Amino acid sequence: MRIGVPKEVKNHEYRVGLTPASVRELTARGHQVVVQTQAGDAIGLTDEQYRLAGAEIVTEAAEVFASAEMIVKVKEPQPAECQMLRPGQILYTYLHLAPDPAQTKALVESGAICIAYETITGPGGGLPLLAPMSEVAGRMAVQAGAHFLEIAQGGRGVLLGGVPGVTPGHVAVIGAGVVGTNALQMAVGLGARVTVLDKNVDRLRQLDLVYGNRITTAFSDAQSIEDAVLDADVVIGGVLIPGASAPKLVTRQHVAGMRKGAVMVDVAIDQGGCFETSHATTHADPVYLVDGVVHYCVANMPGGVARTSTFALNNATIGLAIVLADKGWKRAMKDDVHLRRGLNVCDGNVTYKAVARDLGYQYVDAESLLDG
Repeated sequence: MRIGVPKEVKNHEYRVGLTPASVRELTARGHQVVVQTQAGDAIGLTDEQYRLAGAEIVTEAAEVFASAEMIVKVKEPQPAECQMLRPGQILYTYLHLAPDPAQTKALVESGAICIAYETITGPGGGLPLLAPMSEVAGRMAVQAGAHFLEIAQGGRGVLLGGVPGVTPGHVAVIGAGVVGTNALQMAVGLGARVTVLDKNVDRLRQLDLVYGNRITTAFSDAQSIEDAVLDADVVIGGVLIPGASAPKLVTRQHVAGMRKGAVMVDVAIDQGGCFETSHATTHADPVYLVDGVVHYCVANMPGGVARTSTFALNNATIGLAIVLADKGWKRAMKDDVHLRRGLNVCDGNVTYKAVARDLGYQYVDAESLLDG
């Protein structure tokens, strides 16, 4: 198979779909890889490294899209990239379609086979291709919260860890999944007072066994969310319903009652955000104020640490990239139900139930498209 890696074009996005090591894995199996020039330059992955791994280097993204049978990216295709997709071409990347009707429409019209990292499941449960970026984003969320708490950044002027004789800052983490666990780990490490909320009592029990009295756990309901948010210096939203729009757990009324200069970090913004006052921002312009509360809603947070993120992502994605290249998408999906759950759009059909429901498309079962 001929596999293409274009340079990412989203604002301040420096990750790359395949590292040279991943290219080498594919070329060693007889596949061809074409990489757009300087795709990895910003994170120290040079064209020469890709050549040594067996890749062909081309100048323009259009050359990559025109010649490749499978496109491997990091972020969802931008409008100009959607126009370059063609029927039968495989797109293997993050998509986050539920809150993005324009992208969904473009992918449906393209006729491409669109596989979303974030809905591929694992044999042991969970979302293994989303997990590494959730780990990064969870850890970054606390860094961002601490930074924007500084008074020069519009925050309250609170040091999360406090100092002797001064109370530490309070971090409220909504969701105890991968994002929330990594966020609370960082917050505890800084010495903050941490409250973590989740509906899964077993998960709260696990965290309590690990962290003991260094954190407070709370069952997530309307009252506990309100109590935690109104008392917090930093609120981190890390809730996820796979493939679907995130629930709005923090309301405008909550925000109006928060301390001025408190910081909200919405890690769920890729799926529409879990705060009613959230809208997507960029690394170039990451924050805005609502009722004096700082909102950090960068939609590609891990792109801020692009080198770490690229290697972590490739560790998770290269195995299935090899399977898709070796077997072709139909055989690969027939053989692996977990990969099949990653199929979101195919041959002009929406094949992921939550996306179809949220955006008003007729749902077509992926299995029905695998024969022939």
